[in-house]
Amino acid sequence: MSDTPRSPEIRPSQVTFKTVFTVSFAVLFVAGLVWAMTQALVAVALIGTALLIAVSLEHVVRFLERRGLRRPFAIAVVMIAGAGLLVGFGFTLIPPAIEQGKELVKDAPQFLRDIRASELFHRLDGRFHLAEQLDRTQKQIPNLLEGAASPVLAAVGGLLTAVGAAVTVAFLTVFMLIFGGRLVESVLREARVERQALYKEVAHKIYLTIGVYLGGLVLICLTNATLTMTFLAIDGVPFFLPLAILAGLSSMVPYAGPLVVGTLISLIAFATKGTWHGVAAAIYFVTYGQVEGNILGPLIFRRTVHVNPLVVTLSVLFLGELAGVMGAVVAVPIVATLQIVLRELLRIRREQIELAANAPPSS
Repeated sequence: MSDTPRSPEIRPSQVTFKTVFTVSFAVLFVAGLVWAMTQALVAVALIGTALLIAVSLEHVVRFLERRGLRRPFAIAVVMIAGAGLLVGFGFTLIPPAIEQGKELVKDAPQFLRDIRASELFHRLDGRFHLAEQLDRTQKQIPNLLEGAASPVLAAVGGLLTAVGAAVTVAFLTVFMLIFGGRLVESVLREARVERQALYKEVAHKIYLTIGVYLGGLVLICLTNATLTMTFLAIDGVPFFLPLAILAGLSSMVPYAGPLVVGTLISLIAFATKGTWHGVAAAIYFVTYGQVEGNILGPLIFRRTVHVNPLVVTLSVLFLGELAGVMGAVVAVPIVATLQIVLRELLRIRREQIELAANAPPSS
């Protein structure tokens, strides 16, 4: 029996069973990984926080190593110095911040009365009926106070959880500083020899990008807190210390954080000092927001991690919705890391296409 000639219009499929299996397995693996991360957001947040801190401290450790200090001693010096800074910060700022916070809570009813007596409130009440909503809320306060034991216990439990999380992050950071480099090197040694140099280059770029980003982020937070504290103190707004700390921490969430906290502080200034002080606070936060968004922010996002501001905003919104505040904080390093990996993959693909195009035709 003679073979039937194959039509030239019918070509054999270039998609093999191995390709289909590989793609399907990769999709299932990614889906499973995303599902596992969503089910363990607390663990992922703790590991991510420790990783970011360890990468930032690694720069200081290597600096001390270049000055002749052995790595174990360099790690010990960095951790002791970090603990000393935290303790000094706590004894210097936290007690007065707590006292001012207590005064803020104590004076909150008077703030509400002053707001209700203002002309702006009467105008808004005529349109939105705010007085009825405030009266309804005040009537519910006794019922809320009757069950106040549960919120108090929940607050104590939350404080203990936060302390436990901080201790966990501290130990993870130390372990990453001690064993993280060896782990990365052992993983890179398992790669193919011709690709080890590429993987080391990508890892080094990610290391530099995250370190520069975190250093710049700390600088932005300190700048925000210092300028806000100075402005509120000059303007005579009470509780300026806890409000300034809150403003500084808000810079950890790009774009959205300073806007929300600035609005809150402006309302507090309006309630405590009057209309013009509230307007002055609003003008200050709008001005500072422009400076941070157009000068400080671009120095960090465009000139260091080279991430487009639109991509930054979308990543903050998406990861903030997925993992809360921690997701918004780590959004920029994650996007910067993915961008580095994607650029390297595209560069390799372009080189392969150029080699194929320049290859001599087969005889």
